[in-house]
Amino acid sequence: MNELELKYGCNPNQKPSRIFMENGKDLPIEVLNGKPGYINFMDAFNGWQLVKELKAATGMSAATSFKHVSPAGAAIGLPLSETLAKIYWVDDLGELSPLACAYARARGADRMSSYGDFIALSDKVDASTARIIQREVSDGVIAPDYDADALEILKSKRKGTYNIIKIDENYIPEKIERKQVFGITFEQGRNELVINDELFANMPTKNKNLPKSARDDLAVALITLKYTQSNSVAYACGGQAIGVGAGQQSRIHCTRLAGTKADNWYLRQSPMVMNLQFVDDIRRADRDNAIDLYIGEDYMDVLAEGEWQKIFKVKPEVFTREQKRAWLDTMKGVSLGSDAFFPFGDNIERAHKSGVEYIAQPGGSIRDDNVIEVCDKYGIAMAFTGIRLFHH
Repeated sequence: MNELELKYGCNPNQKPSRIFMENGKDLPIEVLNGKPGYINFMDAFNGWQLVKELKAATGMSAATSFKHVSPAGAAIGLPLSETLAKIYWVDDLGELSPLACAYARARGADRMSSYGDFIALSDKVDASTARIIQREVSDGVIAPDYDADALEILKSKRKGTYNIIKIDENYIPEKIERKQVFGITFEQGRNELVINDELFANMPTKNKNLPKSARDDLAVALITLKYTQSNSVAYACGGQAIGVGAGQQSRIHCTRLAGTKADNWYLRQSPMVMNLQFVDDIRRADRDNAIDLYIGEDYMDVLAEGEWQKIFKVKPEVFTREQKRAWLDTMKGVSLGSDAFFPFGDNIERAHKSGVEYIAQPGGSIRDDNVIEVCDKYGIAMAFTGIRLFHH
C-alpha cells in the first residue's frame, strides 16, 4: 500500500488529505483497527522515533504519550514503586511488564496533558500494557507488533474504533526530508544525531559526578526534546520525563512551565494528596482535575462548601503554600535537558527549586560563565553537549 486516504487534515475544512510515499514504495505501516487522522499520524510517527531511539540509548522498553505533536510524557520500563503505582492509578492491575511500566510512567507524569493521547511503544504490546491503555482516554497506539490477546483488548476501546497501527521496526527513512509551507517546499537532512554518553564528556562545572541513573535520565530528557516543539526544556527523574515545556518563545518560560509540571508530579506523591478520600463513583478525569486544582492556587474550586462533597468523602485540609514548599524541598536527583543553550543563570535558579542536580545543554551562550557560576553555587553537575535539538 503506497498511500492512505485520511478523513481530513489538521482541521475538518482541510481536504483532501492523505499520507503516501513519494518514492513509490509501500508505507511502512499497517492500520489494524480504526481510521487514524492527519494529527494522529503526526503524533504516531514522531512518537515512534522517540521510543525507538530511547530504547537504543538505554536498552530498555520505552513509551511515550503524545499530544499535538509534542510528548506529554516519555519513559523507560523501570519498575514502579508502590507510591508511583498509586498516583498513576495502576496499583490494582497486579504485576506489570517493563513495557506496561514504561507507559504507566509516560501517561502518569502529566495526566492532564496526556488525556486523549496518541501512544507509541518500543516493543510488541502485551496484555499487561493493553489493560492500562484500555481504561484511559486515548486516540490510538503505534507499536511494532501486538500479542493476540492485547490486540483484542485494544480493539474493544471506543466501541471498536480505537486506532491501532503496526509499524515496520526495520523501516529506515530517506536521509533527506521535505515539507511544504505556503506552497513552498523545504528540504533538509534528517536529524540523525545519536544521544549517548559521549555527549556528557564536557563538564565545565566543579561537580563532574554523573552517575548512570542521571545519564539515563538525561538521555530521556534529550531524546524527548528531540521530538518536542521548540523552544523546549524537559525535567526527568527515575527513568521518565516529569515535566516538559514545549513551544515557548522564551527559554525561561520553558523552564518555568516544565518546572511547574515537575513540581506537580512530586506534589501528587505528598501525604496530603495520597490521603485524599474520593467519592466512589468519581470519574478518572474528574479525579485528575480535582488533584490538579487542589495542589494549585485555585484550590477553593474543589474545597468550597457544596463543591467538595461532589468529589471527596471527607473535606481535605488546605495544602498551604508553606507545606507545598516544604515538601518540594525534599525533591532530589532531578535531571534537566534543554534543546538550546541557557542564555542566563535564571534558568538554573528556577531548576534548582525543583530538585535539579544534573543538567545537559548545548552551551555556547555569551553568558555561559554566569550559568556555570549558578550551577557551582548549588553543586549542580552540568554537561555541555555541543548539540542543538530544535524541532519544528
